[in-house]
Amino acid sequence: MTISAKLTKINAHGHLLPYPEQIPAFMREKKYFWVDDERQFMHQNNWRRPITDASFFLNEKIEWMAKHQIEHEVVLNLSQLYCNGVPEADALDILRFQNDFNAQVQDQHPDKFTTGFVVQPAYIDQALAEIIRCVEQHKMRLLCLSTHYLNHQGEWVSVADESCEAIWQLADKYQLAVEIHPYDAGKMVNLQDVYWRNHLVWMMAQTADTFLMFSLKGFAQKYPNVRTCFAHGAMLAQANIARVNQGVMGRPDLFPDAHNPNMTMQASNVYFDSLVHDPLTLEMMIKRVGSSQILWGVDDPYPLGEMETVQGCYPGVLLDEIAKQGVISDQQKQQMMSGNILAWLGT
Repeated sequence: MTISAKLTKINAHGHLLPYPEQIPAFMREKKYFWVDDERQFMHQNNWRRPITDASFFLNEKIEWMAKHQIEHEVVLNLSQLYCNGVPEADALDILRFQNDFNAQVQDQHPDKFTTGFVVQPAYIDQALAEIIRCVEQHKMRLLCLSTHYLNHQGEWVSVADESCEAIWQLADKYQLAVEIHPYDAGKMVNLQDVYWRNHLVWMMAQTADTFLMFSLKGFAQKYPNVRTCFAHGAMLAQANIARVNQGVMGRPDLFPDAHNPNMTMQASNVYFDSLVHDPLTLEMMIKRVGSSQILWGVDDPYPLGEMETVQGCYPGVLLDEIAKQGVISDQQKQQMMSGNILAWLGT
């Protein structure tokens, strides 16, 4: 995978839906996931979510990127297809479909897209084989992991756990970029999902939890060849770091062999995307981890992303705001929109 170093606008956090006819029939028959023929909703079991922008789909996304002068986009996996709790055989078919779809997008449009692949840690042998297949066969260099997975005992486990070490070891061998992204929070939290709290609070807490485990277990130091990015800025983790430090110092008996969490905050192989919506939050992040570790991310086409479907919003609005405020220089802004992303991807 080679991306031109001359690119000036690279979106590090995007998503893409297959067209309805591209989704295997068994996924609709078994209610795992499908898109209706009118492209109005995505479906999963009895859940559905409106498709709020035409750029959820490939051809329309390319047009949307051109409109906003986005030269290249990193396409993550579909969070709805992490396959938590899905039987092993079906999980393999679903994940292979998703990974093959993303690989085809990257292969057909290498100048426009870098795409990720995903595995399910509950089936560790399958996960390792799929990493090898995607790297060796598809030449993919971005591994997408959910913050947590459902193990065979019905417990939710962080991917920064000993049970996932073989995945991290293989990612380190291949020198992969890794994206940590939340989902399935509603299955983990025994609260009614009113006012969209699943997306507004619980998913942010998922990322903070895995960042905590990742930091205390020293994964950034243990796997130096892996370049890990935390979605949505890991904003709650960053705001909470002082409390974590207080806990480690106040109750050292609870943290045997724990790494200093500040080591991860300052690690050169740990990145955070900029999608935090608020100039004050992004300024805090820059002061805490440095501008070199921040990647411009839009989270398109979702309405929680920097989408023009929200009044006053557009791709790049937050970086424009903090540049106008003098928080960052034009050079730092440019690095966040291109150079830092190339460093994360290892190009």
